[in-house]
Amino acid sequence: MKSLDRKIIALAVPMILSNITVPLLGMVDTAVIGHLPHAYYLGGSTVGAMIITFITWLCGFLRMSTTGLAAQALGRQNNDDATLVLLRGLLVAAAIGLVCIVLQNPYFQLSLWLAGGSEQVQFYAKQYMDIRVWGLPAALANIVMLGWLLGQHQAKAVMWLLILINSINLSLDLLFVLAFNWQVQGVAAATLVAEYSGLIAGLGFILHRYYQASISQLFSRQVLADVMNVSQLAAYFKLNRDILIRTLCLEVCFVFMTFQGARLGDNVVAANAILMNFLLLISFGLDGIANAAEAMIGKAKGAGANNELALILKRCTLWTIVFALAYSLAFALAGDWLINQITSITDVRTEAKKYLGWIMLLPLIGCWCYLYDGVYVGMTRADIMRNSMIVATFAVFFPLWWLFQSLFSQPLFLQISLNHALWLAFSGFMLARGATLGWHLYSRLLPQPIATPQ
Repeated sequence: MKSLDRKIIALAVPMILSNITVPLLGMVDTAVIGHLPHAYYLGGSTVGAMIITFITWLCGFLRMSTTGLAAQALGRQNNDDATLVLLRGLLVAAAIGLVCIVLQNPYFQLSLWLAGGSEQVQFYAKQYMDIRVWGLPAALANIVMLGWLLGQHQAKAVMWLLILINSINLSLDLLFVLAFNWQVQGVAAATLVAEYSGLIAGLGFILHRYYQASISQLFSRQVLADVMNVSQLAAYFKLNRDILIRTLCLEVCFVFMTFQGARLGDNVVAANAILMNFLLLISFGLDGIANAAEAMIGKAKGAGANNELALILKRCTLWTIVFALAYSLAFALAGDWLINQITSITDVRTEAKKYLGWIMLLPLIGCWCYLYDGVYVGMTRADIMRNSMIVATFAVFFPLWWLFQSLFSQPLFLQISLNHALWLAFSGFMLARGATLGWHLYSRLLPQPIATPQ
């Protein structure tokens, strides 16, 4: 048991440390912009970032499928399959990124129309997006590389690569915004440079670590033909289709919260930007344990070690609960202080603190969906993740929001902010995800033997 715990921690701790650099950087971005004199700077950068990250998060299927397939290839000790997983993912990432650049204008116009918000928020959102869109090919390629390295159980490499990307981003944030006074454009430019720096560093590491003696073979005609194999591409896109649908539902909920917050006013959208960074800090941290589960369960499946699944799940569950409790306690003790550090705008501080209770609650009710997602990624059972997310989105999130925003609009409840309806709906959504995935896992999946790959 101790040996298994050590394996989990060896994978999880580097992933937690690297994962939390992403929301910590978001908090720094928010803090840099949040100390500018008007809330619409923060609102604009938040809306712009959401519209861009809608694409990168939607393409999270590239990371998930790559991790699961690479881990299974590692379990089979099949280096050729691992190479094909990497190259196929990079090819798809480049294609999506280029399409987004070509279609940026209609996408931005539609997104801003849906977002609403004040004229100033729309103006600064457009400024932000006009720069960030050029980094999408690099951002998506980085997603693939990070997923592949995790699947190869190279968690420390993932950690150092993310630390590098986010350190560059942070340094340039401070330089461009505080020294050069580029405001929202400075934040976007810093991220753009960091994404391409990460791409260069990641490719360099992978080529040196895995293909130093066989770079010419890596790009041989036979390898490229295998990457484009029709039957393998069909299976790859089928897996990614289900993860894409799952992620699209998740993103619809995130975007809906951002856009509805914008319609409730500049202070609300700015407050929600702070709270969403807290939520990302929670999710990326808990994802460290889920990432360990992905890699370990994927490897076990690839090796045909069916008896390890229940034991891995048991220990990962224990560590997930420990970290969820720690997050809730941390925000209970330091939530007010964190909000004060992120923004100096009194109205935004007051607004954010109204909803801090939801952030304290979310680690405890949301930890299950993170863990079980990791299990199903490792098993490459994206169909179950897809079905769970569809139920949580359309049978829980939107009905709860509609019900409670209608209720809070009644004279008896006018003192309750409509923003509470958004956070209540999102909490129900997270709970439903964990409940549906857990039900299937314990009633359907665990009683069945794991199919050994051919």
